[in-house]
Amino acid sequence: MGAVLIRVPPKVKKYFKQNPGALFVIVFQALLLVCAGLLIQGNSALADGIAIGAYFSLVIGVVLQLISFMRHGKQTEEDDYGKSD
Repeated sequence: MGAVLIRVPPKVKKYFKQNPGALFVIVFQALLLVCAGLLIQGNSALADGIAIGAYFSLVIGVVLQLISFMRHGKQTEEDDYGKSD
């Protein structure tokens, strides 16, 4: 059984490198959809547990984005002012 290699386009890699919390926010959205499906099926106990995990994923994503913004926000702001329109 061979290993499955997934090729990630360079633009996607760059996006996730610049936005470290984006993956956690995407996971949050996916887990929220899973919760909706579980609620439709009537499995509210499992949906509650997954919703808690989704919430933690969102919190981690937002904190990582805030840290990234604090580190690179001022640099990006200076770069934007340096550009001519």
